[in-house]
Amino acid sequence: MATEAGSAPLVRTDGTSKRSEQSTQSPGRRNSTRTLAVLGALLLLITAATLSLAVGSRALSPGVVWAVLLDDDGSTAASVVWDVRVPRTLAGIAAGAALGVAGALIQALTRNPLADPGLLGINAGAATGVVLSITALGITSLWASVWFAMLGAVVAGLLVYSLASGGRGGATPERLALGGAVIAAVFTGISQTLMLLDAQALDQLRFWSVGSLARADDETLTTITPFVAVGLVLALALVRPLNALALGDDGARALGAHVDRTRFLGLAAMTLLCGAATSAVGPLVFVGLAVPHISRMIAGADQRWTLPLSMLLAPALLLFADVLGRVAVRPDELDAGVVTAVVGAPVFIALVRCRRAVTA
Repeated sequence: MATEAGSAPLVRTDGTSKRSEQSTQSPGRRNSTRTLAVLGALLLLITAATLSLAVGSRALSPGVVWAVLLDDDGSTAASVVWDVRVPRTLAGIAAGAALGVAGALIQALTRNPLADPGLLGINAGAATGVVLSITALGITSLWASVWFAMLGAVVAGLLVYSLASGGRGGATPERLALGGAVIAAVFTGISQTLMLLDAQALDQLRFWSVGSLARADDETLTTITPFVAVGLVLALALVRPLNALALGDDGARALGAHVDRTRFLGLAAMTLLCGAATSAVGPLVFVGLAVPHISRMIAGADQRWTLPLSMLLAPALLLFADVLGRVAVRPDELDAGVVTAVVGAPVFIALVRCRRAVTA
């Protein structure tokens, strides 16, 4: 009979040693599963992008699409792909990645699994910037409205952080959510009032406010890409302190994380991502809300995997929604925002009923 403390786990028969062995092996298996999930998400995004280039009022086979991508021969097919569908697809990838990562960020920062990019008022601030550019200055160029959207997003983000960081305790998750709700209500009221007072602006904004990729062009991409790129890099650089924040503020500080700095930089990343995406395609719903849930179902709550998965799955979802909108009511189109709302609502209801899906 073994009596040494060091040998006890080896001779017990109640399953303890078996569980210990599994726990030492499980990280490797989990990482393998997560790696396969990332590769699967990348394949899904490639498939969605291919369909986005091939499907439309003029259907093209994947072979024709790849042929004109490799050699712009000046044909009608090449013109359709390069002038219309490539900018639309790339805008969907950029906006989807931005919204997916922004959704994962806000859920991690607020420790609220039901949070979305609109909760902190950044989307409302971006939308108000666009409305002001049209009603006050008569600007109709999408390129110019992007800058006003970014300005509105920055102002909203600074106001939210200022409200949340005042008083004792700093910018806690509860204060961020409360301040965001207040700022979102204020900016939404301002933009809606301006649109009701200006019929011309309302007519120009009614399609944009639903959320659509149809207006995307090369100018849109060159304008939003730097903001999206900086926002994504900043967000991915925060994965370790975000994991620490999941333990609470005291636990995060004990692990050496700078809580206030992490929240400020996270809010800055969300401002860049939401401002750029909203200005380009409008205030899309459910993309930034549901995709982080799906990512956590697959990879767990580790932000090192949740953020990259959200960055791949969100644009895939957005492109599939855009493709479905093109074929659902031919020869007309449904805006991507309509499709994501109609399809996303029942999917999200199913997700929130699953306890594992809503674990932040």
